[in-house]
This record gives sequence, structure tokens and C-alpha cells, in this order.
Amino acid sequence: MPLIPEEPQIHESAQGPRTAPTPRPVPGPRTAPTPRPVPGPRPAAASRPGRPGPPRPAPPAQRTSREAAPAAKPGPSGPSAAANGPQIQLIPASAEGALDAAEEAVDLLLDSGRAPGDVLVITTGEPHPWATHELSFGEASYWAQHDAGDDVFYTDAKVADRAKTRPVVVVAANGGPEPATASALKAAHARAGALLIVCGDPQRINSVLGTGV
Repeated sequence: MPLIPEEPQIHESAQGPRTAPTPRPVPGPRTAPTPRPVPGPRPAAASRPGRPGPPRPAPPAQRTSREAAPAAKPGPSGPSAAANGPQIQLIPASAEGALDAAEEAVDLLLDSGRAPGDVLVITTGEPHPWATHELSFGEASYWAQHDAGDDVFYTDAKVADRAKTRPVVVVAANGGPEPATASALKAAHARAGALLIVCGDPQRINSVLGTGV
């Protein structure tokens, strides 16, 4: 008998309405994770200790410490002033460097609180450039500044006897004959009210003074 062809088997997976797949979640706003700090202005750097900024100590504090220097460091150190004369300090220096040493001593005195009019400087060799300049206008004008007493006064050993007493006298032994040095030291000692500073060669100065300084 004739063979009846078998009907092809239809698999449900091949034809027919497909079952809609399980719907996947539609992309949407995701749940925000734990919020992280958003970059932004950092705390002011001045809050960090030791970092330069506005909170630095005010300048007056430093100025106060400098103004207090006379109490802790009144100037060049030396023995206490004797009742019969000023205290004496020797600053070793060559004849060529004596004037520079004297200038440094004057700067220290002024920084320590001394008034410019308190200081007299005497040279034994070449005059101080200031004295040379002022004398070019005449002796009257030169000595008028000495009498005014409102600034440091520089003079030569030859005319130091004309100078008046001042609290501090600085001698620059910057050369000159021995008699000039001796005369300058004698005049300086007589005119120093509180302090005598001698800048020069210690051996020469001690030999002129006849005693150890």
C-alpha cells in the first residue's frame, strides 16, 4: 500500500507565536551610590600650622624684641664702668680695618638704642670721610654740627681736645704716629661719659695706654 508521507513535525520553537521573553528592566536612572565628596575649594592653607599665611605673628612682636635688646644686650660687652672712669672695650683690628670696625661699633650702638648724638668718633690716622667732607664747608659749619649734638660726630685726634663729653666715645686707631694715638686715647678717655671703645691693634694700644685693656 502506498506510503503516506509523514507530516513533518513542527517544533514549537521553530514556528508559531513566540513567547515574549521576560522583559528586561529598561535602562533608567541608576540608584546613586553613596555620594563621594565632590572636589571643591580646599580648606584655607593658613589653617595648616607652619605654613606662611595671614596668621603669622605680627611684625610689632619682632620689633618689640629688638627694642628690648638694650636690656639684654646694651651694646659692646665689657666690665662694669668704674667710679673713676668709663668702661673700656678693645676691638682688635688692623690699622687698615680700624675705621670699618669703628663704623660697625657705631651701628651696634645705634641698633641697641643709643641716640646718634651720644656718640663721638675719633680717628688717629686718616680722617673719617664725613669729617673731610664737612670741613670742606669751613670749620665753623663743622663744629656747629658738633655743638648741635643731634648726630654722630667724627673728628681727628689732632683736634679731639675741642670736642665735648659724650656718653660713648669710639676711637679708630687707623694709623698715625704713636703720639697721635696716645693723644686720641687720652682725649677719648676724658670725654667718654659711660663707654670707651677702642678699635685697633691690641699690642699697640696697650703699649700706648701703659696698661692692659
